[in-house]
Amino acid sequence: MMFHRRTLLATPALLALPAQGPAHAQPIAGGRPVRLVVPFPPGGAVDLLGRLLAERLAPALGQNVVVENRGGAGGILGADAVAKGDKDGTMLGLIGVTTLAAFPFMTNRLPFDPVRDLAPVSQITDGALLCVVNAEIARRHGWTDFRSMILWSRANPEKVRMGSSGSGTSSHLNIEAINRAAQAQILHVPYRGGGPAINDLLAGNIEMMFDVMPALMPHVESGRFLAFAVSSNATLAFLPNVPGMAAFADLGLGRHNVVTWNAIMAPSGVPEATITRLHQAIGQVAADPAFVQRLQPLGYGTVVSRAPADLAALIQAERPFWQNLVEISGARLD
Repeated sequence: MMFHRRTLLATPALLALPAQGPAHAQPIAGGRPVRLVVPFPPGGAVDLLGRLLAERLAPALGQNVVVENRGGAGGILGADAVAKGDKDGTMLGLIGVTTLAAFPFMTNRLPFDPVRDLAPVSQITDGALLCVVNAEIARRHGWTDFRSMILWSRANPEKVRMGSSGSGTSSHLNIEAINRAAQAQILHVPYRGGGPAINDLLAGNIEMMFDVMPALMPHVESGRFLAFAVSSNATLAFLPNVPGMAAFADLGLGRHNVVTWNAIMAPSGVPEATITRLHQAIGQVAADPAFVQRLQPLGYGTVVSRAPADLAALIQAERPFWQNLVEISGARLD
């Protein structure tokens, strides 16, 4: 099946703590502050992840870690800043899988090459997208679960409208794959950011969203949204009553498994010893149970690469999967 995604060469963080952390090593670049670029505006899930990571990475490295928000172009501007940053280990980026493995297939005009210009350090999280629907609209149409919504969309083409934070996002690629596999007829409606899409879902101007969880869960808890499914094949431990795609094998989604992830990347050319030091510090942070617990409400699992080379292999292994989703969606960034 074309929508099966393999995750390889990564280890749950609690199993990946280095034998000894870097606490007593010399600071990177003489102790200059480390800049962690978050390629999205403040307040979103990736920004919250970046700030939690920076807070804990500072004592692990023994020097200040400062978050810099460089939003724009779906993450491209921030990733480009990292690619062109200082090569001494003081410039890092929190970069998502779509930037690393999907965007190269959406445009011929990326200002950087993710493989040539970025050096892998470590994966840090993975997470599924959450499907929510407007509760009042669901009651009106008789949608009691994800299956009934999909079947209704088949009978009512493009009457189910899904908002996303933009074309080419993981939400967009995910819904187009679901449309093809399940013969659904859900219309993708791109917005300039997740906030406006959520506002329209609250107002009933669109019917549903697949998106990252932090901005959606308060409305699920209030009863205004219903949580119907997650985009991963399996359920999530902290949302045990929300089914994964394996529950909808009868709809053609038995192997659908769209899982996004974030990684720490540096500019190419950073010395190998410095990359190793950064990787060890990230492993130390990610193995802290308090860090793991803080990320769960954001919909993130904590996963670190065994070594930087394993993250490089993961990026290469994921490219065909995301290329396939891009081709299905027809998404372009030009």
